[in-house]
Amino acid sequence: MLSHLGLRARMAGSYVLVSAAAVLLVEAALLAVMVPRVRGADRAAHQAQDRAVQAEQGLAVLKVQSLARNLGAAIGRVASNRDDRAPQHPDPVLIADAARIGLTNAAQDGTGIANSDGAVQVVADASGRVVAADPATAYPVGAELPPAARAEAPKNGQRADQGGTTYWATAPILSVARDGSGQRTIGIAYVEIGPAAASSTGAAQPAGAAGTGPAAQPIADTTIASLILPGAVLLILLLPIGALFGLFSTGRLIRRIRRLSDGTSEMADGDLSVRIPVSAGDEVGRLEQAFNSMAERLDAAVAEQRTAAGADARRAERSRIARELHDSISQDMFSVSVVAAGLRKALPSGSEVQEQAASMERSLARTQREMRALLMELRPVVLEDAGLAAALEELCRAYEARLGIPVTARLDPVPLDPPAEHAVLRVVQEAVGNAVRHGDPASVEVTLAAAGERVEASVRDDGRGFDPRTAAARHGMGLDLMRERMRELGGVVEIVSAPGQGTTVTVSLPVKAGEPRG
Repeated sequence: MLSHLGLRARMAGSYVLVSAAAVLLVEAALLAVMVPRVRGADRAAHQAQDRAVQAEQGLAVLKVQSLARNLGAAIGRVASNRDDRAPQHPDPVLIADAARIGLTNAAQDGTGIANSDGAVQVVADASGRVVAADPATAYPVGAELPPAARAEAPKNGQRADQGGTTYWATAPILSVARDGSGQRTIGIAYVEIGPAAASSTGAAQPAGAAGTGPAAQPIADTTIASLILPGAVLLILLLPIGALFGLFSTGRLIRRIRRLSDGTSEMADGDLSVRIPVSAGDEVGRLEQAFNSMAERLDAAVAEQRTAAGADARRAERSRIARELHDSISQDMFSVSVVAAGLRKALPSGSEVQEQAASMERSLARTQREMRALLMELRPVVLEDAGLAAALEELCRAYEARLGIPVTARLDPVPLDPPAEHAVLRVVQEAVGNAVRHGDPASVEVTLAAAGERVEASVRDDGRGFDPRTAAARHGMGLDLMRERMRELGGVVEIVSAPGQGTTVTVSLPVKAGEPRG
């Protein structure tokens, strides 16, 4: 899904996703542990609340029953006193007088019934018609009690009103003769207490009733919401914070990877000199180091390939020149020498022209010998497969076969690196060629041996020799090139020669020579 974005954006997104997943897992684990406990506590709280409601409802019923009995007993005493003083009064008049005295004249004679905690107290005759009420506005005189409250036997009940539950109870009002001769029911005492009066006495309201307030709120939902809300807030805050942290923390890593990518592109375009600074020792640092090592090896390989290609080109060119010299100049010189020999033989003996023809024949023979020596120098000698001793052996045999000069080889295997072997081979080849071309030797000796920590190679001939002080005029740059080649490898070239005493060229260099010193 994020593959079309950059690496930095994908890594920042992964930070956000991992952090969000961690928050969700912690929240899920917390809910898995706490929700059953909260649910259990919620059920226990509701059960306790229901039991409390039931108990407080019972208290409210007991209270209203007690108030009704007290009211009935008090009005009954007043009525009994009135009945003893004036027994001729009928019951309706008796109950009306007793209610008036009991409810309205309490402050005057102390025999009345004081209102209790805002309860409604009603006195009705035996038929249920109201004769007095406190407060008077609750039930007007002449009104009738509710049908369920009109029975002479004690009763109680409750009804749901707009503000809550109203509890009511009744008790009979009895008139008892002073002599105890009998009693009769003359009225009904009715008491009700509304929600406010019930609450003031500790009576709880039923769960779910209107106006019950916070007690009816689901505890579990509130608690679970309080657990989820912090996690949700943390998750919302985590999105921008995680993204910023991911972008900030991956900046340096992305820059290092970008340097690697740019370096790879430059190398692919052909710039093998590019290198990347190793900025740390971590995995990316090791990758940077590996890139630099790869670039160095690739650069060295390309340089070696170019050197090998140049050497191959030089060998091919030397072979071409050798073929051209052999096919054209050597053949022409051979033809001229044949003509000179025939002319010498055809001319009279002792004539001046015969002597000149003989001199020309000798010059041509010497030139042909030098040409063959030059062709031998141009002939490439393969060193990689056979080694230095075998390559020198092949060189000696070739000179001996092509020039007819005995070349003795005493060669021992020596521990030299390939560059040093190549240099020794070229110096020996140059020395043998110089001996053949310039010394006119009868024999040549080539030696190769290890002497302690050094390797020595020598070329000795029995030719005309020369004065080393005048070598530059006679041998051109050959001797200087030999010395320079050996000097690069830490070696030396020694030349011993004198006119008529032959020449010895000795090369000495360290065993571990091979790397150019510049």
